[in-house]
Amino acid sequence: MEQVQLLIDGTFVDGEDHRWIEVIDPSSEEVMGRAAEASPGDVDRAVEAAQRSFPTWSQTPPSARAAVLRKAAALAGSRLDELARLLTLEQGKPLKEAKGEIRASIDALEYYAEEARRIYGETIPTDQANRRSLVIRQPVGPVAAIGPWNYPVLLLSWKVAPALAAGCTVVAKPPSVTPLAVTRFLACLIEAGLPAGALNVVIGPGPTVGDRLVRHPLIRKVGFTGETRTGKAIMKAAADGMKRISLELGGHCPLLVFPDADAEEAAKAAAYRAFRNMGQICNAVNRVYVHRDIYDRFVEAMVEETRRLRIGRGIDDLDLGPMTTREGLEKTVDHLEEAKAKGARVVYGGHRPAGGSFEKGYFFVPAVLVEVDHSMKVAREETFGPLAPIMTFASFDEAIRLANDTPYGLVAYVFTKDLKTAILAAERLEAGTVGINNVAGGEIPFPYGGWKESGLGVELSHHGLEEYLLIKHIRIEFK
Repeated sequence: MEQVQLLIDGTFVDGEDHRWIEVIDPSSEEVMGRAAEASPGDVDRAVEAAQRSFPTWSQTPPSARAAVLRKAAALAGSRLDELARLLTLEQGKPLKEAKGEIRASIDALEYYAEEARRIYGETIPTDQANRRSLVIRQPVGPVAAIGPWNYPVLLLSWKVAPALAAGCTVVAKPPSVTPLAVTRFLACLIEAGLPAGALNVVIGPGPTVGDRLVRHPLIRKVGFTGETRTGKAIMKAAADGMKRISLELGGHCPLLVFPDADAEEAAKAAAYRAFRNMGQICNAVNRVYVHRDIYDRFVEAMVEETRRLRIGRGIDDLDLGPMTTREGLEKTVDHLEEAKAKGARVVYGGHRPAGGSFEKGYFFVPAVLVEVDHSMKVAREETFGPLAPIMTFASFDEAIRLANDTPYGLVAYVFTKDLKTAILAAERLEAGTVGINNVAGGEIPFPYGGWKESGLGVELSHHGLEEYLLIKHIRIEFK
């Protein structure tokens, strides 16, 4: 039985109410761990600790802040196998995917350790000889960092690392569904020498612990990754305190396959990005639009790629593990059945796998759907599950119109060999990231942010660091 506690003011403690959250192994539906649940009083103490620590940490030289981040990265690297195994058991993803997530989280610590040295100011010329205008950047203050359960370590590292590098203190709220590996990962920062209170961890339900954290008057900035509905609620709650916010929210990402593209290459990429982590990823391929001239070839290749995927327990390190929650599985089935009732046809998958090893667990065979239209939930709402609906288009303009026909704008993907098509599509697609002939996700050195209802602000790159800084103009007049 794995167990984690809360982290408040430099000490790991049980919650004051001594309540615990059970963590379920999604491959067996059995309890595999537990996490201490924070009370409202625990949240208050964590925020107050972050406030007390802020003057010390914000005035710590960037080189010293960087040293702590680098040491934490080294500690996490030495525990890679342990952290990855724990992540797989609580979340379900294959072991190789879990190791990749931990490595990418370590990359975030290392990257922002270097960026801490690059918080530059400006000197602006004035129109008077006895005046100087300086611009400096200073940390915003205590930060609430709230992460999701699909990539619990990675997506909190995208917030905690730049916040600490900028000189902010942090109260992190890991997801209640998958709190174990991320809490152990964050513990590396404490061991690396963070002052007491610079990083705190509170665990518990969003409507209670998360809301209390967001609304706390001492919190000056909120970084959140999760569904759009929750992001909107955070915006409303943060408005009362005029808090800064960064929101990386839901997506409904299109993939466009133009007639000159390699159908087999595009299908391989589509299957990977649609079904990785069982489709539980904000930048998953949610809709595929294929030019009618290569539609049949693409569908055939997509089915073949999907058929190759091996499903099983994540700890056995196959291609796909179970879905993480029963609710997610039920939503996926609901979207699939609704699409079928409206005329969609499943050409592969779309059912629970059979056999003794699948009697328990939230397993599901990824589904490839055709004859889909925009009246169906699967083409309008984020399923967050392994469904790949395929539709056709006849012209460039139609493809762009269909792709943009969504309230979301996180990522879009395009496959074409024509430079003009690639550039014009990238310019006209309403998304914060556009991948041309690739389906790479968010990576540390490159800015990542959503358009429309997919979010506000930017994560990753130096732009992500600036989300945790305030600009101050200093005007000096010589007497």
